[in-house]
Amino acid sequence: MDKQELLRRATEHIFSTGLDDSGARLGLANMRYGLAKIHLAQEALGLPPNATFITAPDLTVTRNHNRWQSGFGYGGRLTWGDGQQELVILDLKPNCCGMLVGGLGQLPERDALLRQVRALCSEELCIDGIPFKWDFGSDNHFISLYRVVPQDGACWLPYAFVMHGSGSELRGESEWGDGLYWDKSEALRRRVEVLETPFGPLHYLSGQAAQEYHVFYQRVDAFARNRRSLVAGRLFDEFVLYNNDAHQGLSSMNDMLLGAYVFHDTQSLFPITLQAHLPAYLVRGRPNLSDVAIERLGFAERAHRQGVYGRLQTANLIPHGGGYTFPHVQDVVSVIELDGERYFELSFYAGAGRQLLSHVRDLPYTYRGLEVVERVVELGLADLVAQLDPIYGLKL
Repeated sequence: MDKQELLRRATEHIFSTGLDDSGARLGLANMRYGLAKIHLAQEALGLPPNATFITAPDLTVTRNHNRWQSGFGYGGRLTWGDGQQELVILDLKPNCCGMLVGGLGQLPERDALLRQVRALCSEELCIDGIPFKWDFGSDNHFISLYRVVPQDGACWLPYAFVMHGSGSELRGESEWGDGLYWDKSEALRRRVEVLETPFGPLHYLSGQAAQEYHVFYQRVDAFARNRRSLVAGRLFDEFVLYNNDAHQGLSSMNDMLLGAYVFHDTQSLFPITLQAHLPAYLVRGRPNLSDVAIERLGFAERAHRQGVYGRLQTANLIPHGGGYTFPHVQDVVSVIELDGERYFELSFYAGAGRQLLSHVRDLPYTYRGLEVVERVVELGLADLVAQLDPIYGLKL
């Protein structure tokens, strides 16, 4: 296959439930490159080239430089096997990022909570021998307090909090092992296999190395959950735990969540957070995608043809937030490949001219709002059970 045929094949394996806006268009424009590279890796290993990306409604870009340069978007579930194949794609950079959501009977006094946060930031803590690094104020991480407005007729605690964080403690080498990020660990780089493709290199692990990495990832995921729990326990005297799952990481050796939740029952609660001044929501998943939604989205024929219809039926996706969008960008006009670099040609809503860029990190952005939640309801992905009206947030 030539490059265009490889990209067309990748596009055929992307199933988007996202909004048709600039964030989604940029995410999709880049994602086909990463997916094409995974298809080539599957073929090189004697596997069928059937990796898929099923998006959540918050489909968007990734602002992580290396992940973007590797050809990936954000907001969905990327699957390249049945979970048992010994293949882990390292360019996806799993980091165990998640949100802890808890219910509160009383609202903490603002200044007292601020003092507790300041004290915790300056304290030297260890979790299972790993020094703790505070990250609940970097990038899009935060701690926010909400007033709970029930939507399902149930009796809820009157207040709730959300803590969004991951931690960078175990991305590089440590006493626990080689680390999560291949570009942060010399020891991990020594084990990495590199496939050179027409769209750039793909870094991966296979065989026993893939199994060992996944075991290490699961240990780091437990560390990240314990880390969020420790901070919550120190800041809030008593709370009821609603959720503490990761939305960015591996759910198996062949399954990566990129800013989305996957649920395994219809009773578990998950948060969807939007812009800081807008409500957040607690939801319970509905098995998705339904046959009705698959047909309505125009996926049925293509999914059957590619042999991945079952993945759509069991996607069970919930977005974790609103995702980035770029209000001044109208469309992705083209993607220019030059000397191994990709340049995205963008058009604007106002004014003439075009912009060429290789990375979106410096592109002015905003977060989406209620349209993401409306899309969740429209497609029957989840039931809204509580609205969380913002009271105040901390980014420290």
